[in-house]
Amino acid sequence: MCCEHACSHEASCLMSVPVFKGLNEVDRQILQKVTRSRSFSKGEFIFRNGEQSEALFVVNEGLIKLTKMSAEGKEQIVRLLFPGDFFGLFSLLKNDKHYVDAEAAGPLTVICYIDKKDFLKTMESNADLSYRFLLALNDRLFEADESMGQLSLMEVEQRLASFHDKQRAEGGAFTLPITKRDLASYIGTTPESVSRKLLAFAKQKLIVLDGPRQIQILEPEQLKKIAEIS
Repeated sequence: MCCEHACSHEASCLMSVPVFKGLNEVDRQILQKVTRSRSFSKGEFIFRNGEQSEALFVVNEGLIKLTKMSAEGKEQIVRLLFPGDFFGLFSLLKNDKHYVDAEAAGPLTVICYIDKKDFLKTMESNADLSYRFLLALNDRLFEADESMGQLSLMEVEQRLASFHDKQRAEGGAFTLPITKRDLASYIGTTPESVSRKLLAFAKQKLIVLDGPRQIQILEPEQLKKIAEIS
């Protein structure tokens, strides 16, 4: 863990999370007072599977991967978290232990967190904010169910196209936020298959590969069509 401080990250965290948007000034100040931030280098863990949940976390900068280890010792990426995503809420509300590892996957990842006692106290005194989180949890469950259902039906090419379609790229250009090995784990295939499909997309002039992880999307609408389940 690189550092821990209460700073301007708190305000940007609150502004970046959809569930916090639209808060009145009083509620925003209440949350900002109990929000802290920490930064992590690539490979450092925010928490480990089996540790007691003690806080709600929000990604402010960078990338986090949530992973589980199979009985055979193989790492499986459960979810990728980008700026604005929050995590750790299920275990916190259940007073349970974390069921995944949360690892910083970017060169520098900044997370904001609200300690359990402060978070629950804020929720108890603010019915509107509690309702917002209830709706957010419902949306999260729906997205997870929909994602699992779609992935089980998709071919590897569709899964890869879907992943690229979700990248928030300006001008169609982005740096692949994870290694090809991690991407393969995330979409349920092999690194070799990922490389072959990327080259196939490039030959079809859907993308341009500017380097090992530099990608320029030329035909976003075509990628969307590939990602769709007929």
